[in-house]
Amino acid sequence: MAAGSSNYWEDLRKQARQLENELDLKLVSFSKLCTSYSPTSSRDGRRDSSDTTPLLNGSSQDRMFETMAIEIEQLLARLTGVNDKMAEYTNSAGVPSLNAALMHTLQRHRDILQDYTHEFHKTKANFMAIRERENLMGSVRKDIESYKSGSGVNNRRTELFLKEHDHLRNSDRLIEETISIAMATKENMTSQRGMLKSIQSKMNTLANRFPAVNSLIQRINLRKRRDSLILGGVIGICTILLLLYAFH
Repeated sequence: MAAGSSNYWEDLRKQARQLENELDLKLVSFSKLCTSYSPTSSRDGRRDSSDTTPLLNGSSQDRMFETMAIEIEQLLARLTGVNDKMAEYTNSAGVPSLNAALMHTLQRHRDILQDYTHEFHKTKANFMAIRERENLMGSVRKDIESYKSGSGVNNRRTELFLKEHDHLRNSDRLIEETISIAMATKENMTSQRGMLKSIQSKMNTLANRFPAVNSLIQRINLRKRRDSLILGGVIGICTILLLLYAFH
């Protein structure tokens, strides 16, 4: 019974080590694939002779990535199952003295599984970020190339739009100057109107006062004329009396 249990434990350890070796190789290849991902060179049709140029195009790399990701997930699931079986064996082991060694071995396999899982998810996330960035850069390059291809017509249209914009700005400036001149003229006319009203009111006031002054002057002139007539009459009478007295 003990020999059978020991063989079962060794078989589980053998399966775990085999799966761990396969996972190690798969993760190395998966990391290289993610590092060399570059879809822009294949899309643009350019081929370089440098060592950094990927041998696969973008679509092939995407398919390879999906395939390897599925294989690694399956291996991780199988390794998780083997670890679970090893945990069940340690819990049901009939030799208590071996439990500490078994738990230590199980913990080491669990740590390896956790490290591989973490590395897989990290590499996968980096690949997704690189692919999104490359796709974004590719769309930007396409937009730039399409803009450059139609740069002649676009420049002509842009020039016409700028000229029309300048004309509109000049027209707006002339309209604003005309409106400001009209407003200043209106203000001057309003002030002149007020001055004319004040002058008119003063003239009306003087006109209302002039009849009394005229009547006073006329009275003074009448008194002067009357006094002159009286004085002349007295002088004439005195002259006549002197003449009469002298001739007698």
